[in-house]
Amino acid sequence: MKIAVILRLEPVLTEELELTDDARDVDREWIGLDVNQFDDQALEQAILIKEQTGAEVVAIAIEDEGTDRMLKTALARGADMARLIPMDEDDVESRSSRAMAPIYAQAIGELEPDLVLVGVLSNADIYGELAPYLAAYLGWPQASAISEVTLGTGQVTLRQEYAGGRSARLELQLPAIAGLQTAAQPPRYVAGSKLRDLLKVQIPELSIDAAPGADLAQATTLALPDMSGAAEMIVGDAKEIANAIHALLQERGVI
Repeated sequence: MKIAVILRLEPVLTEELELTDDARDVDREWIGLDVNQFDDQALEQAILIKEQTGAEVVAIAIEDEGTDRMLKTALARGADMARLIPMDEDDVESRSSRAMAPIYAQAIGELEPDLVLVGVLSNADIYGELAPYLAAYLGWPQASAISEVTLGTGQVTLRQEYAGGRSARLELQLPAIAGLQTAAQPPRYVAGSKLRDLLKVQIPELSIDAAPGADLAQATTLALPDMSGAAEMIVGDAKEIANAIHALLQERGVI
């Protein structure tokens, strides 16, 4: 049994953001990148399944600044293999799920896993498109918003979450794809010593010649949050702060 996990880097949105000149994307040159939190959940779930069943886990990611460290961190956490998908940034106009789906699909075809786990969402995939796109390219069954994964003989049982606290159990024939919302436990801590042991490891590259897909929907413009209505800090001792709040409530007609 082999499980492939797709890992994606995304901008750290708590840092100060700048937009590209055309205002259609976040300028990634100076901003930090980190693993998508939902992909992180997918990796943890794959490792939990490995510990329970002896399955083999392979982490895959498209080349970007920081991808090498991300894949080595996956190895330190318990993945058996890591594979890099080489990508020339100058040849790619978009890294949306629609554009990258055929590239991921070819990588999955080469690795031949029984199950693919990927985060249900990312900053560039807010509608959860990647799992359905991959399923369409590969002709595999898929389900998203998954919070529980149980492997069986030739099939996988998934718990799919719905609004209002409801859920359903789905059985998919393998091979299959699942968009993970949460793992059975929080992602585990990686000891620095484990990661240091892997710093000299060379991550093998996959031979991929698939062309990116065409984006049928594109962002026309992005805008930074309007900070003009930011909160006003009230300073002073307890009495001064209480008087200021009282005056503000009177001014607003609350009291």
